[in-house]
Amino acid sequence: MPKKKNLKKILIIGSGPIAIGQACEFDYSGVQACKALMSDGFEVILVNSNPATIMTDTDLATRVYIEPLTTEFVIKILEKEKPDGVIASLGGQTALNLALSLDKAGIFKKLNIELLGSSVKLIQLTEDREKFDQALKAVGAKSVNNFMVRSFVDGMEKIKTLEFPVILRPNYTLGGGGGGLCHSLKEYKIKLANALHESPTAEVLVEPSIYGWKEFELEIMRDSKGTFVIVCSIENLDPCGVHTGDSITVAPQQTLSDFDYQQMRTEAYKIIDYLGLESGGANIQFAVNPNTGERVVIEVNPRVSRSSALASKATGFPIAKIAALLAVGYNLNEINNDITKTTLSCYEPSLDYVVVKVPYFNFNKFTGALDELTTQMKSVGEAMGIGRTFQESLQSALLSLEEYLEAFPEVIFSKKKLARPSSNRIYQIAQAFREELSIDEVQQSTYVDPWFLDQIKNLVDTEKKIKSKAVNNKLIFNKNTNKASNIILKAKRKGFSDFTLAKLLTDTELNTEKKIQEYRWKNNINPGCFNIDTCSGEFKSSTPYYYMSYWGEGDKDKNLNLIKDFIVMIGSGPNRIGQSIEFDYNCVKTVKALQKENKKILMLNSNPETVSTDYDTADCLFFIPLIKEHVSELFYLLKPKSFVYQCGGQTSLNLAKSLEQFCKPLGSSIKTLQNAEDRDLFKKVCNKLNLNISKSKMLSSLKEALKFVNTISYPVICRPSYVLGGKRMRVVHNEKELKQYFLKYKDHISVNNLCLIDQFLENALELDVDLIVGSDWNFVVGIMEHIEFAGVHSGDSMSILPPQRLKKIMCEQVESISKILATELKIQGFLNIQFAIKDNKIYILEANPRTSRSLPFMVKAIDGSIMDLGAKALLGHNKKDISKNLLNISWKNIKHICIKALIFPFNKFSGVDSILGPEMKSTGEVMGRGKTFSEALYKAFEASYIRLPSCGEVFLSLRNKDKKKLLGTIKKLQDLGYLLSATRGTAQFLIDEGIKNVFFVNKITEPKPHCVDRICSQKISLVINTPSGQELHSSGRAIRRSCIEYSIPCITEDSVAQVITMALEYKNKKQFSVYRL
Repeated sequence: MPKKKNLKKILIIGSGPIAIGQACEFDYSGVQACKALMSDGFEVILVNSNPATIMTDTDLATRVYIEPLTTEFVIKILEKEKPDGVIASLGGQTALNLALSLDKAGIFKKLNIELLGSSVKLIQLTEDREKFDQALKAVGAKSVNNFMVRSFVDGMEKIKTLEFPVILRPNYTLGGGGGGLCHSLKEYKIKLANALHESPTAEVLVEPSIYGWKEFELEIMRDSKGTFVIVCSIENLDPCGVHTGDSITVAPQQTLSDFDYQQMRTEAYKIIDYLGLESGGANIQFAVNPNTGERVVIEVNPRVSRSSALASKATGFPIAKIAALLAVGYNLNEINNDITKTTLSCYEPSLDYVVVKVPYFNFNKFTGALDELTTQMKSVGEAMGIGRTFQESLQSALLSLEEYLEAFPEVIFSKKKLARPSSNRIYQIAQAFREELSIDEVQQSTYVDPWFLDQIKNLVDTEKKIKSKAVNNKLIFNKNTNKASNIILKAKRKGFSDFTLAKLLTDTELNTEKKIQEYRWKNNINPGCFNIDTCSGEFKSSTPYYYMSYWGEGDKDKNLNLIKDFIVMIGSGPNRIGQSIEFDYNCVKTVKALQKENKKILMLNSNPETVSTDYDTADCLFFIPLIKEHVSELFYLLKPKSFVYQCGGQTSLNLAKSLEQFCKPLGSSIKTLQNAEDRDLFKKVCNKLNLNISKSKMLSSLKEALKFVNTISYPVICRPSYVLGGKRMRVVHNEKELKQYFLKYKDHISVNNLCLIDQFLENALELDVDLIVGSDWNFVVGIMEHIEFAGVHSGDSMSILPPQRLKKIMCEQVESISKILATELKIQGFLNIQFAIKDNKIYILEANPRTSRSLPFMVKAIDGSIMDLGAKALLGHNKKDISKNLLNISWKNIKHICIKALIFPFNKFSGVDSILGPEMKSTGEVMGRGKTFSEALYKAFEASYIRLPSCGEVFLSLRNKDKKKLLGTIKKLQDLGYLLSATRGTAQFLIDEGIKNVFFVNKITEPKPHCVDRICSQKISLVINTPSGQELHSSGRAIRRSCIEYSIPCITEDSVAQVITMALEYKNKKQFSVYRL
């Protein structure tokens, strides 16, 4: 049927900040939905709190609101906009939970708003584990025997009916949040209390563990006619017990018989039909006992999911777009297939290739985090590999992580590590076969299906054969024989990198990556370009969406030949801490801006979650690993006109130099890049311009470091070159810590990998400045002022635009210095500079000749057309050729104060401290917009899920130097009606300073009940803990960890504590407004 006549205006709820379990796949979904509905004539209202998303661009919706995703704020927007319908199925768990809350508040009924796609009843049936279990029984589907717990006492009584191990699954949580596997009653008690706390409804399903079973997912579409389509089947390589977001997954499924698959498909239809999914998409997860074939249903997600994005990219079937169109009344047979242009969406995609997704982990960012995979998700991103076979696609996906130059690096083998699911167990599996373990032995330890193990073992056997021939028959390779060509071709078809082959052939003349590459090119051993067409070549494809494989010449036709003189945009690869959705935003916006300049763009990326890997973002898309070999291969085959390295973060910067042999980069030269990125060269540039930088030196050893530090003074900061996200950066306070730093990172510091040590500017005010630089013009995008002082990574610091503490004259000086430095570096395109101001003196910390993490925030706060200037700068346009309206945009003229706040994953890693430092830890960001600083700050806290209390007890534990500094803040808290408690030393100081009625609380080292007991009993509503010295590692750590576990706001920076009273005061007024962009 055609679209519903009563729908004119539709509000879409986004998913909020990037967090573990909910990443940029929902930006991709939201963008698809907005484009589809806008092109169909609907008025679209978009609500999201994440400024780094494409979906919050004003050209994608009729009106955009960047506001907190809370019931109160969304009600305010609904009352203002009065939409006819709301779509919540595109914004992940956040949007679904919000839809239920809005329905409970009665706003849908009050304003006569229809909830489209997933109904309230459907959400409740799938998210409430007890109701879901009853629904499965009604259609004859099996679930694991279980019971629902609604209190701790209830849980302790019911557990007597089950044997350990058991799994906890809290209702309405994200990424398995609060859940976990319990092996004993003691572990169950601890995890049950946490699970009840994590569930918004204080409900937890408890069930026997099915650890070791095989896990499958089906991505489903259904319309109002009842047409039912399986878009994609997905199989987890890791067994049940590992969250599907942390598992290596394969599409299509590989190990089920056709009979079993058809049975699963039929059961899926019955479940979806009974649950009442009338129009939209869903994801169903099954578990299968590998020994008996018994099948149970794990869960149903009545929304676009993480797997939906993977399935969309794997098949070319735009699930989110079609889900949006189904929600407004269309049927599948009324929606055309965008890839073929001739078939309809009621046809199921057919794949003649294999897709593998591999998760990306950042355990190294969190000291004390246990690298163990459970039912609670811990990965921060993912990469996707495509190949003609499982082996080729697996190795492609592993290379796409950009961690190693080979898919299966050699590791120290341990049977204990093999048996325990972890971020590197896939490497342990390969190493086990190198150690001559059998498939049965590995299967018994890992529960991975023997078919997958046989495939990996075959790769290891291939390694051994090549190595054996290299040792025993060197002439095969040294004389360029046909036999050598065959060996190399067969290895490439299995996905082996040139680096790995060179390592295996170390005893021959082909013993370097470059020699292998030259040999292949000389002997025409090149990959073909294969089209992703949704139909295995049955119908002609009109969309240039490709992967590369050594299994044949590929699709040499049409689409590739249509693109002449194209520019390659190098993407940012898998999400990781320090390089996330912000860089995908920069890529996409620059692609669109270059297209406005009539340039043809070829997009390269390996991340299935992103907007950049949507098949209609650029003129052509290639899904390949973003490593030197694969990108060079594409350049060698397709001969692009130029490439852009400035938008994909450190990934694209690291590739730039090796690509210069094929063509010149658009914008800044490679020499400019080196002058800015190399710390020593950059220091020389600053000295030449008489710009202030802290005392520093590039060093290669501890001995040199100790000698240099003796000439300055502690604290110092240690930082490597060519890194992003503050990787391996540390503030060092004394000689002991310096020795510990060099011991910890000894493998990363050498004559070829120098470490920069510079004077740490303690208590300095930090700034982020972004510029766009043309051939004869400079444009300062904006100046963002950090709330936290120096020492906290810029990506983790709350920031303000425009600056609030920085005087006008200082802003002008910063702008002037920025332009001088940009000119000297010969920047063409984007530049980010970080400054520190101490004692009214301006210091330059670093300059990055690329788009930055802060740029999307500034663009949203100031003007979306700023990125058009970036394209003009890259292309070398003169000032006279640029519209004055563009050049006259100014950050000084914005009407609202905008504050960036961050999202941290500390609750996902037990035992990890929440203290911040120079190495980045946040996964995402939000924007608070207000007419006053207080309003913007309050919204920033609300949007980042820091629930500031309206009343209650504030506990204070302060280092000595902060006590006097925070006196005004503490007095204000008391004036606002908050009760004060403090450790004895802090309390006595406050009393002596005239602050009465301060409650004494024992330190953790003193008799019980102490401060942590009080936090755990939830008598405290807010904690201000500014630690020093040993408190970082002992009592202060216990305080902060308790706050994480009980969701109590904990402020650890004195600068944040100083402003928090403004947010609390604004909150207690209970008046706020919402603003469209």
